[in-house]
Amino acid sequence: MPENLPELQELERLMEAGRGLLDARVVASVTVANRRLPIYALSMGCARPDAPAIGYFGGVHGLERIGSRILLSFLHSLIARSRWDSALQELLSRVRLVFMPIVNPGGMWRNTRCNTRGVDLMRNAPQEAEGKVPFLVGGQRFSAWLPWYRGPAQAPMEIESQAVAEVVRSELLSRPFSLALDCHSGFGLRDRLWFPYAGSGEPLAHLAEVYAIKQLFDETYPHHNYLLEPQCHHYRAHGDLWDFLYRQALSTANTFLPLTLEMGSWLWVKKNPRQLFSRLGIFNPIPAHRLQRVLRGHLVLLDFLLRVTLSHERWLPAGEGRGRVQRDALALWFPEHR
Repeated sequence: MPENLPELQELERLMEAGRGLLDARVVASVTVANRRLPIYALSMGCARPDAPAIGYFGGVHGLERIGSRILLSFLHSLIARSRWDSALQELLSRVRLVFMPIVNPGGMWRNTRCNTRGVDLMRNAPQEAEGKVPFLVGGQRFSAWLPWYRGPAQAPMEIESQAVAEVVRSELLSRPFSLALDCHSGFGLRDRLWFPYAGSGEPLAHLAEVYAIKQLFDETYPHHNYLLEPQCHHYRAHGDLWDFLYRQALSTANTFLPLTLEMGSWLWVKKNPRQLFSRLGIFNPIPAHRLQRVLRGHLVLLDFLLRVTLSHERWLPAGEGRGRVQRDALALWFPEHR
């Protein structure tokens, strides 16, 4: 495995260490520099089709390697704890975990946001955004030489996008309750948790459920520093993959809640301005002590979402109570829709 893709090396080491605990498969592969790079999907825990499931995704943008690093750190912890932690063993008997830590290995190899064909995978789904979309940033079809390229009109989604969609459909959307977390970096001075829609100012159908998660997180970790909000509050974009998959889930009776962790990488640059002169430095913590702090800090969130998934029947709003939660959510995020 190439030295300039240490995350893939680490993932394969973890697959070996977790033999017997992890089910690993190659969902797809891409070619770069005459090498075939696999796109892995790993699963662990309860295999019952009615068990709740959570999916962790990272490395969609090749420059944002910190998302993959966080998921690998969490996966390492789970494998190590599974040998002695009886509480974790009990948890794994009741919930399904799915990992795609390196969705875009070709982009990571080349240190680019896009994949090897110049396509931004988070602008690659077929749907168009509603209303005004920022020039270029919201997705463009002019050229693969420009950033945020969506790919040719009417073309199938890219291999990497299709791989994510296949895993989400087979492992998450088929279950009564599932949740997804996609790890990114590069926006602002604060860590944010975004939920759909990116392409519309419409409140999603499960707004009450997302608000209930916010309440749980605020009550459980009152000193956390995450801001949970709709992505459309900042900008709208064509072809968002999670918008696409969430809308597909609406055709079922199941509940699927996709979240995006957008780590505030500007804070790392502020503390170490020299990172501005590095493509990776704009999106990733570079000093070792800061990297370790970031890897530690987000484990609380990843574990919290796992337990939220397992215990969904205990907190999902229902009946008259759901209407009250929905009104509170609208008042916070969409006051114009009340």
